[in-house]
Amino acid sequence: MKIAKQHTPVLIVGAGPSGLMMAAQLLRNGVQPIIIDSKQGPTTQSKALAVQARSLEIYRQLGVVDTVIQNGKQGAGLIFNINDKEQARLPINNIGEGQTPFPYVLVYQQYKNERVLLDYLTQNCCPVYWETSLETVTETAGKATVTLVSSGEKTTLTCNWLIGADGAHSVVRKQAGIPFNGDTYPRTFYLADLNLNTSLGDYIDLYLSKDGFAAIFPMPEDKRYRLIGNLPDTLADKEDITVEDILPGMEQVTGAKQQVTECHWLTTYKLHHRMADKFRSGRSFLIGDAAHVHSPVGGQGMNTGLQDAYNLAWKLAGVVKGQFNELILDSYADERMPVAKRLLNTTDTAFNIIMKRNIFVNFFKSHMMPGLLKFLWAREGLKKEFFKILSQTGISYRDSKLNMHLGRGSKIKAGDRLPYLKIFDEKKQTETDLHQWCAQPGFTFIAMGKIAEMDLFSLAKWINQTYPQLLNFYYLPLSSKNQHVFDAFEITSPQPRTILVRPDMHIGLINDGINTDIIRNYMDNVVEVLSRES
Repeated sequence: MKIAKQHTPVLIVGAGPSGLMMAAQLLRNGVQPIIIDSKQGPTTQSKALAVQARSLEIYRQLGVVDTVIQNGKQGAGLIFNINDKEQARLPINNIGEGQTPFPYVLVYQQYKNERVLLDYLTQNCCPVYWETSLETVTETAGKATVTLVSSGEKTTLTCNWLIGADGAHSVVRKQAGIPFNGDTYPRTFYLADLNLNTSLGDYIDLYLSKDGFAAIFPMPEDKRYRLIGNLPDTLADKEDITVEDILPGMEQVTGAKQQVTECHWLTTYKLHHRMADKFRSGRSFLIGDAAHVHSPVGGQGMNTGLQDAYNLAWKLAGVVKGQFNELILDSYADERMPVAKRLLNTTDTAFNIIMKRNIFVNFFKSHMMPGLLKFLWAREGLKKEFFKILSQTGISYRDSKLNMHLGRGSKIKAGDRLPYLKIFDEKKQTETDLHQWCAQPGFTFIAMGKIAEMDLFSLAKWINQTYPQLLNFYYLPLSSKNQHVFDAFEITSPQPRTILVRPDMHIGLINDGINTDIIRNYMDNVVEVLSRES
């Protein structure tokens, strides 16, 4: 299928998870993009396995989370084995209870993520143009002109904005001349999706030894497992690696023989830790692996790319529709680059501990790490903090220019992710939660406290007249059923409070009181709303 249009507001290069999420979020916010990919079609292979709670929250907002959960599998936990002996068993199922609707890690392969997003695009009449690659980019005032190649034919397309979601070898990044600094880990690794003749349980088994490491991940399908490990030095330069090649090394590290009944996929690869010098150049943006790549420790990579798209899409959609000043787009890199940098540093440190062979690290892994893990895991507070990091629900943009914190509370501040708190909706007389109140596109204004009926009516009228289609309004009165919400926000009096939530469910404004001038100041001078019509 060839692109018939000559112009599009947004061109997305790359139909992996990040690019597809970008397209889905733009569609959700009222912008029709064009998305291309050089592959022949959707893949059935996937390096990424883990979907974290924050990504599931995004899927919930898109209305597709039930499909995701039905076709995934909750991770039960992690078993640390040192020299093929179990040393620590760390259950993770539901460790985030009360923090999110999804207090676990979901095993849900990358290709399944792509399929559910492709279905969303199809339902919204947004096709992916496969076998179409980007060749050149030329920027002029107000637009970018790109040369595309499809079936050997070159075509020209103009766009207002270009999104590079085209992976570690991003053409968009190279065309923009953005350095991709970092390094490549020296070892070669293998990845295999296999059916075994026995069931190994629901825990992830991580094996550490002087010869390297191996990991066995249970997958949603019966008796199917993901095997990951480092190739022995004797096989580092061998081409066409087979299952028979990797099994002896796997068995040496794990101390157990595995009988393979079917091999679905086997690949070898090098791991990189790199980050782009900047996430934007002119009219081009980088998201996902085009912006940052790192080791797979913690299952963070794909999820970080999904959040990149989630952060950028609502801002870009607002600019395309003439609602926001273009300056809001600077906040994408300001907010997401520190997240990527921290992730790169933490995964790099963890991966080096796993892979290093020197005597001191081996002593730490064999004699100190198991006891340390058990000690830490016995403390509920530390487990909760660990889950915040793992699930990415703890990511905050408190230093962002899009924040106004005018409240006395210190536990929850502007820039934080809106906490998941169950509530009783007095108007509908039903139980729901704050995240569900943010299901619609746009900002969400939550008024909390005691407000007279006429004042409430006047406030709703002002919102409808001033910010139609931009501001969704909800009222949470003080009641015994919702006292825990007021406690969480440190509200100790019936005085009304303002909570203004961004479209990506991060808090933009907190104010002790309800003042329309402050709300207007935030929307017009911080977000820089230009047009209040959708």
